[in-house]
Amino acid sequence: MYLSSEQERMLGGEMGTATQRLFRLLVRLGDVYGADRMIPVGSVQISGVSYKSIGDPGLEFLEDFAAKGARAKVLSYLNPTGMDMCAWREMGIPDDFAEKQMRIVEAFKTMGVITTATCTPYLAGNLPRFGEHVAWSESSAVSFANSVIGARTNREGGPSALAAAVCGVTPEYGLHLESNRQPQFVVEVEAEIRNTADFGALGYRIGEIAQDKIPYIEGLRGAYTDQLKVLGAAMAASGAVALYHAAEITPESRTVDPSGLERITITRKDIDEAYRSLNSADEPDIVILGCPHASIREIFEIALKLEGIEIEKPLWICTSRCVKRMADEVGLTERIGAAGGRIVADTCMVVSPLEDIGYGCTGVNSAKAAHYLPSFCGQRVVFLDTDELIRRIAK
Repeated sequence: MYLSSEQERMLGGEMGTATQRLFRLLVRLGDVYGADRMIPVGSVQISGVSYKSIGDPGLEFLEDFAAKGARAKVLSYLNPTGMDMCAWREMGIPDDFAEKQMRIVEAFKTMGVITTATCTPYLAGNLPRFGEHVAWSESSAVSFANSVIGARTNREGGPSALAAAVCGVTPEYGLHLESNRQPQFVVEVEAEIRNTADFGALGYRIGEIAQDKIPYIEGLRGAYTDQLKVLGAAMAASGAVALYHAAEITPESRTVDPSGLERITITRKDIDEAYRSLNSADEPDIVILGCPHASIREIFEIALKLEGIEIEKPLWICTSRCVKRMADEVGLTERIGAAGGRIVADTCMVVSPLEDIGYGCTGVNSAKAAHYLPSFCGQRVVFLDTDELIRRIAK
């Protein structure tokens, strides 16, 4: 692998032992995947942030690197934490969990990482340009960056993303290369996709078929940003899809040629089967929306749906701190609160300790959340569209 003189100094330890250790990780990663060189990255999004996910070993790892002087060189954000950093008591988070979660965030802060904790960094001030190389971790964020924005990233692990943040580079392999961004099969959508949950169910079925291949999707008919976000998140959950092309919608769909590729068809029967496979209960103890984190448009739409309604079970809407502040300022938080709901920042249902808080059945409109909640949080799942979920918890 070719290294620049600055990279040689990092490898030789001239920029400190922490940088040296992290750069060695990037070199090993590049060697494994046959990278010829390192490339600069414009931003980083780091996973492995929730104490629930990384535990004491992860906390010790991060505090060690912070103490040894590791410092971010490029704009770097965090994935969701295990709790709302300002309102964790209201969530019912145990004190010992909160104390260790705070230490994790403080370690990242010491390393110069922006402590905005979100799986939608592109909605919170970290928006790459088309073609820009980034090093992002969270699967739905990776899908959105590659597919909807047309930026370039592999799905980084927590340590490799931290290494990219500190060293400012990542190995050039995988989806950083034009030749690896071509579609591998075509999906013809012949089902009517009616709502957000339908987009998740569609993505879930495509991901099961695709696994780690790149689909070219026809028939979405003008899907907008939030729907594409949900679609990609579900594909990344049921498969390992890090890039998809949607005909006449996503930017690179106009530059690739799907002719001659294998074609599969998705019908309403496939959508309904995805719902059946993801549902394991009928009545939720709590409804949690915002996986991936809700945009201000989604929060506005939820506020409209809640007008004149009073709910009798908890309703959380997960989003970034930045978007929550916007919702606070324009009165959406108050409107949702009047119905009995709350906007929860910094966290999501998948990485929070729901099972320790006392919930056993969660209602979601996200296929991604429905996929992960049983194994990550011991939850039974009600996977339905937003309107139906609100109806089930309304008085």
